[in-house]
Amino acid sequence: MRIVRLIALSAVLASISCAAHAQGKPAAKDALLYFIWPQNGAVIKGGFWCRFGLRNMGVTHAGDDYQNSGHHHLLIDVNEPLNVNEPIPQDKNHLHYGAGQTEARLELPPGKHTLQLVLGDAKHYPFSPPLVSEKITITVKESPATRGSVAGLEPGAGAHHH
Repeated sequence: MRIVRLIALSAVLASISCAAHAQGKPAAKDALLYFIWPQNGAVIKGGFWCRFGLRNMGVTHAGDDYQNSGHHHLLIDVNEPLNVNEPIPQDKNHLHYGAGQTEARLELPPGKHTLQLVLGDAKHYPFSPPLVSEKITITVKESPATRGSVAGLEPGAGAHHH
């Protein structure tokens, strides 16, 4: 039991020293992170391309530690605040674009979703203060291919009345 505690303690100490080393990098003062597409309130059918915009900073690969640069992370339906002292998580709600991508094809289930961009540094830490986009809300509708026999029953579909 004592060995397990020592291993756990050493892991905690190692992560603390790493965090202290990696966190707190400021972003460029006039940097702006935003969505090129979709726009807030968009209604989208099926899969779509999400395009990321960044002004006054550069996009690089994860691991490339250049001044005033980082890589994109897309937060989907995330409500909890980011901890600038921890790397951005990597899971189905926190997507990493460490190869320097500025767009991504998304397939989201039908319904309302929130999207927010966060710029991460070379080690996936948010900048301090975090450089984030506006949080937008989109609605994904079923595409005609997945809807099947109910195609054409939506308001506005079919014949137009004058």
